Amino acid sequence: MTDIRNDWTLDEVREIYDAPLMELIYRASRVHDLYQEVGEVQVNTLLSIKTGGCPEDCSYCPQSARYNTEIDPAGLLPLQEVIDSAKRAHESGSTRFCMGAAWRKVRDNKDFDRVLDMVREVNSMGMEVCATLGMLTPEQAQRLKDAGLTAYNHNLDTSEDFYSSIITTRTYEDRLNTISHVQKANISVCSGGIIGLGESNEDRIKMLHTLATLEEHPESVPVNALIAVAGTPMEHQKRVSVWEMARMIATARILMPNAMVRLSAGRVEMPITEQAICFMAGANSIFAGEKLLTTPNNDVDEDHKMFELLGLKPRVAHKTRKVPAEV
Repeated sequence: MTDIRNDWTLDEVREIYDAPLMELIYRASRVHDLYQEVGEVQVNTLLSIKTGGCPEDCSYCPQSARYNTEIDPAGLLPLQEVIDSAKRAHESGSTRFCMGAAWRKVRDNKDFDRVLDMVREVNSMGMEVCATLGMLTPEQAQRLKDAGLTAYNHNLDTSEDFYSSIITTRTYEDRLNTISHVQKANISVCSGGIIGLGESNEDRIKMLHTLATLEEHPESVPVNALIAVAGTPMEHQKRVSVWEMARMIATARILMPNAMVRLSAGRVEMPITEQAICFMAGANSIFAGEKLLTTPNNDVDEDHKMFELLGLKPRVAHKTRKVPAEV
């Protein structure tokens, strides 16, 4: 049986990532079978509760105030609108509702109080609740936990070496500190990255190594393919291939067997055949709904058809981890 490890060396991660693709996917599928329910997929819905106007300079993000994109900035949504969106998501089959605000960091003000109310309301529906609000203090993380937050998303995006090439307004250490605050508040961490930013394979390997050697693995690991948005510095980047996505997903599955590995941004450009390869490589989480914050996402009806075709089933909310059998 593959043990849960937090002491992976960079050479070990590199050896896994560089394995022949079919061998890599086969190994990942065996690990997946031990630690996850085969064919079970967590269905998430992501809502932008505060859009645009962000002071950060993340090169890939259309919500940065520094770039001329088609995003119209909007303030924090009314509570009832968020509740209605969560209800629709629940009715369409989502079991986790994620709320994203284009903030650099959380401030202790009325807007944060309103977000806490949103968390309480969605939690009361029996759904898992996730938020991505920027940097947090330990006290803010605890307030989110007390309100009923299930998970907090804070992606590393890429390796520490490449990080300053895409973001200069915060540091890698800032990101790791927020992850630490979230974990200490006993909130599940959702953290992954983006490929297709111009990074090398070594950057991808180093990012996975950082995640896999955290004191506690993230509960969710989103693997995003860059969606190049006009007006951002990344607008001319080429789409990554399904083989690159499968390699990232399979490596993440082997390194972090208990994690939900999410086939995230970029899925909208994948036909069902490509998505199926990613599920075989160990992906077991997706976003449903027409948008991922501000970029297009897959149609709900099409996802239902895909689930039926591939024999997939939604994972129930708040499910306990599978205990692997001894082999």
